[in-house]
Amino acid sequence: MALSVFHHPSLTLPSPPPQPSPPSLRPSPSNSLQFTLPAPRPLLLLLRSSRPNRRHSSLRAGLSSAVDSPPQTSGSQPEKKLILQVRDLTAVIAESKQEILKGVNLTVYEGEVHAVMGKNGSGKSTFAKVLVGHPDYEVTGGSVVFKGQDLLEMEADERSLAGLFMSFQSPVEIPGVSNINFLRMAYNAKREKLGLPELGVFEFYAYLYPKLELVNMKTDFLDRNVNEGFSGGEKKRNEILQLAVLGAELALLDEIDSGLDVDAFQDVAKAVNGLLTPTNSVLLITHYLRLLQFIKPTCIHIMENGKIVKTGDISLAEALEKDGYEAIAKPH
Repeated sequence: MALSVFHHPSLTLPSPPPQPSPPSLRPSPSNSLQFTLPAPRPLLLLLRSSRPNRRHSSLRAGLSSAVDSPPQTSGSQPEKKLILQVRDLTAVIAESKQEILKGVNLTVYEGEVHAVMGKNGSGKSTFAKVLVGHPDYEVTGGSVVFKGQDLLEMEADERSLAGLFMSFQSPVEIPGVSNINFLRMAYNAKREKLGLPELGVFEFYAYLYPKLELVNMKTDFLDRNVNEGFSGGEKKRNEILQLAVLGAELALLDEIDSGLDVDAFQDVAKAVNGLLTPTNSVLLITHYLRLLQFIKPTCIHIMENGKIVKTGDISLAEALEKDGYEAIAKPH
């Protein structure tokens, strides 16, 4: 999940629920547990920009135009729903005004897995952060349409509630906030957006329990503070657990394979595969072929100097693994 600067009052944390048979946990109102929690909306997205004004309307021209890097889908699946369309996106670091993105074009349809590869400093992580509305970056041109809406006109929390999720390379720790409180408030904020009633403590635990098995996490993780004292593998599992709970329609996974041992790597890759459906999509950022051998991409994009310069299938990653970026850059 997209995490940045976090300010949160002290929470009264609940005792962990008993080991249940999840479907049977339906307490009566008289004996249900109560959390002392703030309103859920500010907690859901910790990247909300402090900028008071929206982007200028002149940056939104041509939202329906075709992009330069069309998706390469396999098989015959007509009438796929367009999830994301990025056209000529440019962006700078907000403080220094250094240009990082220099005209990114990308189209993602439902059910697709796109991988973005490139050297360090090529703009991969910046691209993902710009999509989720990170305040460290300022969009200077181009357009982004997400599920038919102008993504660049949304605040960061609105993007999350609309179905966008990001897992960072190095998830931050949030002292004083337990995993179960964090997940429950985030999930209930999404339900509120959809006009659905909040889930109570036991109802939410019944919803959450099967997802713990998906990422191979024990129940005691729920009582620990978010990412506090977690190993690299535990942090990545926790990020995928958040994705499983929120059920995002487009997941941006930034180097989820970095810093993982073999077991953790396989657990994370298996969990991501378990979350893929014909109606959601994934944008992976990675340096390594091994991840793409577990999570099969629809297509692979090579990013260089703030642009996507080449798009292909798995053979592109195989050539990169064998001969490096110099070979990829050579004309055929």
